[in-house]
Amino acid sequence: MSEIPAKAMESEDPSDGVRAEAAGGSAADGASPADAMWQSSPPGSMYDYIKVASFSIGPDGHVDQWSLRAEQLFGIPAERAVGMDPIEAFVDPDLRERGQRKMAEILDGREWTGVVPFRTPDKEDGERGERGLAEIYVMPTRTAEGDKAAVCIVVDVRTLRSIETDLAASQAIFGQSPFGFLLIDTDLRVRRANQRFASVFGGTPDDHRGKGVHDYLLRGEAERVAATLRRVLESGESITDMHVTGFVPGSDERRHWSVNLYRVHSGSGRPIGIAWLGTDITARRAAAREAAAARRNLALLNEAGARIGNSLDLETTARELLDVVVPGFCDLATVDLYQGLLVGDETPPGLADGSAELRRVAFASAVSDVPFAGTGAPVAVGAVHHYPFNSPCADALRTARPQTVPGEDGGLVQSTLAVPMVAHDMVVGLAQFARTKGSEPFGERDRDLAVELAARAAVCIDNARLYRREHERALILQRSLLPPGDPEASGLDIACRYLPGNAATGRPSEVGGDWFDVIELPGHRTALVVGDVMGRGLRAAVAMGELRTAVRTLALLDLEPAEVLSQLDEIARGLGAPGGVQQATRAARRPREADLSEVYLATCIYAVYDSVTRRCTFANAGHLPPVLVEPGEAALMLDVPPGMPLGVGGEPFEEVEVELPEGALLALYTDGLVESRDHPLDEGLQAFVGALTDPCRPLEDVCDHVLNTLDSHHGEDDIALLMARVQGLPAESVGDWTLPREPRSVGRAREYARAQLLSWDLEPLVDTTELLVSELVTNALRYGEGEIRLRLLLDRTLVCEVWDSGLVQPRRRRARDTDEGGRGLQLVGLLSAAWGSRRTPRGKTVWFELPLPDGENGLTDPAEALLSLF
Repeated sequence: MSEIPAKAMESEDPSDGVRAEAAGGSAADGASPADAMWQSSPPGSMYDYIKVASFSIGPDGHVDQWSLRAEQLFGIPAERAVGMDPIEAFVDPDLRERGQRKMAEILDGREWTGVVPFRTPDKEDGERGERGLAEIYVMPTRTAEGDKAAVCIVVDVRTLRSIETDLAASQAIFGQSPFGFLLIDTDLRVRRANQRFASVFGGTPDDHRGKGVHDYLLRGEAERVAATLRRVLESGESITDMHVTGFVPGSDERRHWSVNLYRVHSGSGRPIGIAWLGTDITARRAAAREAAAARRNLALLNEAGARIGNSLDLETTARELLDVVVPGFCDLATVDLYQGLLVGDETPPGLADGSAELRRVAFASAVSDVPFAGTGAPVAVGAVHHYPFNSPCADALRTARPQTVPGEDGGLVQSTLAVPMVAHDMVVGLAQFARTKGSEPFGERDRDLAVELAARAAVCIDNARLYRREHERALILQRSLLPPGDPEASGLDIACRYLPGNAATGRPSEVGGDWFDVIELPGHRTALVVGDVMGRGLRAAVAMGELRTAVRTLALLDLEPAEVLSQLDEIARGLGAPGGVQQATRAARRPREADLSEVYLATCIYAVYDSVTRRCTFANAGHLPPVLVEPGEAALMLDVPPGMPLGVGGEPFEEVEVELPEGALLALYTDGLVESRDHPLDEGLQAFVGALTDPCRPLEDVCDHVLNTLDSHHGEDDIALLMARVQGLPAESVGDWTLPREPRSVGRAREYARAQLLSWDLEPLVDTTELLVSELVTNALRYGEGEIRLRLLLDRTLVCEVWDSGLVQPRRRRARDTDEGGRGLQLVGLLSAAWGSRRTPRGKTVWFELPLPDGENGLTDPAEALLSLF
């Protein structure tokens, strides 16, 4: 037997033999052929995968040698196989004749290759052996004696078919894959690339053999990818959807790939490299960025809708816009509004050429506190400026279209959007949005978003402008209806405060219907009024003005407080109905059922103070109770029945009379002083009463102290506060006499008046006073009833009152030239500063008033007045 077959059979042992390829390298890697031939490799070679077996046939046609692999393939041990006829042993009976002929040919020295069916021996338990196919390669040889023999190489056909299938599948996946496919060896070098990869990076697939990741990627990215490849090779952990960024040859466009990595093993499980499967996701990344930008824009618009326009203040609205866009949309932003808009000009703001003055009202930065220069020099917030005619910003204002301004070389800003703020086809200002170096430049979608954001803010700013204008008009109207200057009253020291809603917080608010008034009445009496029309806005202010006018008219009729409120209630019931004042006048004359949908409800407290008696009569229509502070006593709320608000109707009003000691402090107020959303009414009332701890201080200081103390309790509603300190008329300033009902009382009245005036050093008034007193007492004797009462009061003026029990009011008439009488009241009207009559609980009072001599204004001579009547 030749030595060659024996060595060949020995090489079949995986643990010992010559390998064509070593684990560490090959002849192609630089090793010499001798080194490669004798270099061992660990288990896992191709021979292990194919499972090649061998045996030899001697000259007699029987098995001469039997390898271990043959034992595994055929299931026959060597001691049994040696000496067997292979045809008789393995081949099916119906094929044995043909097999014998082939064996003869082989022993005759002919090579042969073919597929032979075979059956493994039956098992000991009687189970028949398995059928199989073996591909056999027969090589003729000679023994040492020169006899013909043969060496047979056997491969299981099933294994070959599996290899063919695997190769075909591998080739299909590798060659036909629409993704870039690489096989990377353990040295991180490309061993194989598919056509798809080559079509992207150029050349043929073979041109990429031996290249590494540094040949395709920039250094930083290549180092990251190489580290990942090593980790996959060492750990066997697969990587999915790893994003890799680079450039393809001949293009400056940045490309993005999604790469999957997994370790590749030989048939025996030995790691032989890494599979790289990559797909271009540049378009997907762009679409994802677009989708993210769209979501971001929608979120910004939603946020803008929620945050912009919550305030009716121009500057606050501008700041709300910047709070939305920085840093979510841009890095720097400013808002400029036309100066004319801010100062309340009626004409539309701005000029056609875009060069009108603007004021910078807001600035925001996410990167720096330095004011944004935009397209010119830096402008501070609050500064008034204008843009040059040929600048992009002026062009944006002129055309009402946004302009893109590129950043300057070396500057912080990369690009700027100058967006006009347009509301109702009118440009109200300019918003600038800027992104710094390193940020993504503005795109078309960003431009559209900037226009939308600026438009939303512009509408809110225009609404704030219109509101500010209407609010100022209403406020002017409201203030015009309040008492001018510091009110004065006989026997009272007066101090008052009026604060529009939100004056304490600085936020604009609708005007309300709060009012107060101080009305001087005859006889050195004073009416104190505080009221509040429910609701807000211009209509409430107008209703307040109408009610205040009605109060003054009714007060001058010298009606009792309860009667004043009753008449005022009828007027209030007609204010909201069609017909306005006429309807209200008819309501005052003819009671009707109240329709609350057509009326303005109001609360009011009306008080009349008599400085002679120091008594005050109150009537209340649903208003908060007055507060009284007596000297040396704690403040208390007077128990005045509240009654129903004005405009409800149907209920009478009660009167309460209170005597006020000298130096007492009386406070009337509206609910804005003591009530708010955060503090209940009772808490506010207690705080107000507690603030009146030192009533002896000057009234102006007391008012300021109250407002400062209650600062946390007001600011949302209008506040009206009226304070009065009692300073009764001294007894020596009053002359009071009762006269019997007889003719000589006229002379006595003149005597009393003369003596009293002389004691007051008012001699210049004696003649006039005597004449007018004579006329009034005469009329009381002629037309009145009961006893007559004469009273002289000296304060800022001289007042004379004549009382009687008659109910018939005196009426002034024009006497004819031939009439002997009827000129008394005309004479009173000519000689006095004012005169009139009023009802009393027990009759009537007729009065006149004379100014005190001041050395400058002379008095009308009685004789001249008498002559003028004829």
